[in-house]
Amino acid sequence: MDYLPAVIVEPSQSATASVIWLHGLGANGHDFEPIVPELNLAPEMAVRFIFPHAPKLAVTVNGGQLMPAWYDILAMTIDRQVDVKQLETSAQAVARLIDRELERGIPSERIVVAGFSQGGAVAYQAALTYPKPLAGLLVMSSYFATAESIQVNPANQQLPIVIFHGLHDSVVPESLGNKARQRLQGMGYAPEYFTYALEHSVNAAEVRDLASFIQKWLATAHQK
Repeated sequence: MDYLPAVIVEPSQSATASVIWLHGLGANGHDFEPIVPELNLAPEMAVRFIFPHAPKLAVTVNGGQLMPAWYDILAMTIDRQVDVKQLETSAQAVARLIDRELERGIPSERIVVAGFSQGGAVAYQAALTYPKPLAGLLVMSSYFATAESIQVNPANQQLPIVIFHGLHDSVVPESLGNKARQRLQGMGYAPEYFTYALEHSVNAAEVRDLASFIQKWLATAHQK
């Protein structure tokens, strides 16, 4: 089985939970690696962090330049014209990473999927279509690129979802994060939504909020 190459941060004791975290366009798996100690998770939570590297693709809106990308962006319209097939392929690759965690003994209910920007769009697709219930979905500074085409798996119809967005984001306007929330609500989800006074990035307040949801979901899942 081929798996996406990834930065893997193991806990100090045998892992009993996993977070798969997808970076944004032009970055790589090391981008969010430094966030692990900032989350201040208790060692006994035993969370393995997996930060996959996207493949290099030609990105149309960047003049066809090759760069790490989960999918091609064809036009920077307000709703983004993207290569949906490439996005779905990336989501399938993330699903294989989830499968690998199951094989390593991690229950699906103790796996969180997270994504920033392009990674968030893939995270929506990967988590909502996965055939076993996950712990939760964290989406940062992103948009729901496959809202029109996605076939949600009933296993994740009740998936907890939290959306985070900067109010001054000039790369992915906050209106797209809010639109994703509305689309999810229309699909029967109850996403929580947090905004911050920042641009296309993550700040300390957002990190604290991310940590609180990881702690809550994995503690709850552990009790099931």
